[in-house]
Amino acid sequence: MNIEGVVLAAGYSSRADAFKMTLDIGGKCVIERCIEGMLELCSRIVVVGGYGIERIEDALKNYSNVEVILNPHYAEGMFTSVKAGVRQIRGDRFFLTPGDYPLVNPATCRSLLSATGDMIIPTFGGRKGHPLLMAGDLAQELLKEPDSSSLRAFIQRKGYSPVEVADEGILWDIDTPEDYREVLKRFQRS
Repeated sequence: MNIEGVVLAAGYSSRADAFKMTLDIGGKCVIERCIEGMLELCSRIVVVGGYGIERIEDALKNYSNVEVILNPHYAEGMFTSVKAGVRQIRGDRFFLTPGDYPLVNPATCRSLLSATGDMIIPTFGGRKGHPLLMAGDLAQELLKEPDSSSLRAFIQRKGYSPVEVADEGILWDIDTPEDYREVLKRFQRS
């Protein structure tokens, strides 16, 4: 089975007071930590950049199965990045996650792959997190959505299978300096 990944990394990082994709977590940057969870499982990971794409390309240049692409419409919202990434999908299944989830354990991605369903969402304590795992044939369906739609609306319409995981990292993204400090603490404890 051909598994791919889509990582959304085109945003401005405006609430983080820094370009969050290249913030350091234990000697690697946020975007590197984000792809680590799925790296060994995916034949290819597409990272969708926009703002600061040169910094993302530089951070990921040594990863042979990672391809950074530009979403020229990133300023129009995250769903344009979702569509830009999904447009590249050729695999049987694909992970989809924002690039600011650096604490996801590789075992979580493996457990999602063992689940059945067209759309799998990990949960921790009943709360939904990332990455999602979708059947490859959903890519074409998602691309037909209007740009004014959202991933959330698509998921609600299609339905999903929740998979409870023992990984609180699925809930921890970095939006603010406080989030970054908390992620650093959690990383150091793990």
